Amino acid sequence: MKDLVDTTEMYLRTIYELEEEGVIPLRARIAERLEQSGPTVSQTVARMERDGLVRVAVDRHLQLTEAGRELAVDVMRKHRLAERLLVDVIGLELEKVHAEACRWEHVMSDDVERRLVEVLADPTTSPYGNPIPGLDRIGYSPTSAVAADLIRLSELDDETPREVRIRALGENVQVDEELISEFRAVGVEPLGIVTATRRGHLVELTSADGAVVEVDGDRAHAIQVEILS
Repeated sequence: MKDLVDTTEMYLRTIYELEEEGVIPLRARIAERLEQSGPTVSQTVARMERDGLVRVAVDRHLQLTEAGRELAVDVMRKHRLAERLLVDVIGLELEKVHAEACRWEHVMSDDVERRLVEVLADPTTSPYGNPIPGLDRIGYSPTSAVAADLIRLSELDDETPREVRIRALGENVQVDEELISEFRAVGVEPLGIVTATRRGHLVELTSADGAVVEVDGDRAHAIQVEILS
């Protein structure tokens, strides 16, 4: 039974992440993200549909029901609070944090979750810069912040170098430990400032000391930045 619960929560979080990234949540996208076969994904989605957690639209994309969205928000909140704990308190390297939080999200109790909110300093975003949703559902009112005007790196429209502040790294980046390690070496982490330049289908990121890392289109879409100049 626990395996079924963990799988359901994992699927709900993945659908939520795809929505957050502006990617249409299709079964094929879930198969890619979770590295599962098409038949396995279809079987799991069918079970979740019977349980009233998702709907399959006419165009085959997946829609969270009200009950499904509530559970997805709860799982994502636990996941991102776990990420904050792993970085802020334990000091785990950023490239290892996402995978570890994927384990913690299924076992964290409500009491521990509420205690984490007290221990962590105003935990409104994950270490990757993504918002922690549904904090009001556990009795926490986060400090209001002025929202920055953000774009995705994939939206850079010419080859003009732009100074940008990294604001958020999406799931498609977080799962790649090697890439996160490369990013950290050149300052590509939330609040880090780099120069971004489009090079065809790639985006080149350059640190202040001249170190360079290239990002492909899919990963560029998963990185949100604030244009500084």
